[in-house]
Amino acid sequence: MTAQPRHFIDLWEIEPAALRAMLDDAKARKAARAGWPKGRADADAPARDHTLAMIFQKNSTRTWFSFDAAIRQLGGASIISTGADMQLGRGETIEDTARVLSRMVDAIMIRADKHADVAAMAAHASVPVINGLSDRGHPCQILADLMTFEAHRGPIAGKTVAWVGDGNNVCSSFIEAATKLGFKLNIASPVVYGPNRADVARAAELQGRVEVTRDPKAAVEGADLVIADTWVSMGDKDGDERLFALKPYRVDAALMGLAASDALFMHCLPAHRGEEVTAEVIDGPQSVIWDEAENRIHAQKSIIAWCLGAI
Repeated sequence: MTAQPRHFIDLWEIEPAALRAMLDDAKARKAARAGWPKGRADADAPARDHTLAMIFQKNSTRTWFSFDAAIRQLGGASIISTGADMQLGRGETIEDTARVLSRMVDAIMIRADKHADVAAMAAHASVPVINGLSDRGHPCQILADLMTFEAHRGPIAGKTVAWVGDGNNVCSSFIEAATKLGFKLNIASPVVYGPNRADVARAAELQGRVEVTRDPKAAVEGADLVIADTWVSMGDKDGDERLFALKPYRVDAALMGLAASDALFMHCLPAHRGEEVTAEVIDGPQSVIWDEAENRIHAQKSIIAWCLGAI
């Protein structure tokens, strides 16, 4: 009987020990490459002779470049396409696409408009499927964020993370991570743009420490990490309403001043300076956004390696 592939769809389905193993592997791989050219393969090259298919239904900078760099540094190759360039753009089903690609590549990464497409791809693929982003979550981003925090401040367990703004798909993945890895997550958002209620409820059932408030000051008070994200994402049609409702949630120097004295600031990018965060904060000494962006490569390498059974 053929073993079921290891999919990386959301963090709810990944055991804490596996997440910890991926984080530790990512740190080790980054350290081992210090001073190397970016195009050189890792010494162990765990993806040698393997090919990753990358499907983009949404525009991308960091996910596109980091996954392509990641598979190359693991010793493998990539085939990249937008949804519009494939038969997906002419009505072929996700299910049929999954079956075909499973005969041609060793793993699939999809950055999708709808989470249902990611789930359908995983359900019908016989190779690992990685969620590169959906409207329900962005688990790859969270591993890079946690890796970045731990590189600067040590283990995330027991720390306090403050999410300020729209309770979006990235926020959902942070809820999952907090529950799995033992850190406290404070979420400050207006009611209309609050976090996914099912995720909050599931966290509570699993004894996760997730608190939701409308008060950004209360959320940030004493936090070790403050995170913001863009208020208007691709596909949002209520931009003016979002900007009005979320204006009190802008992260500025005064708000950061309520966090711990050595608190870090993160943003998954792209950022709109003056909206969700001021230039003073995102370009200031507490910001680690460039490390965070670079670490997408190293975190994704370990996700791929785990999916291929190399971790």
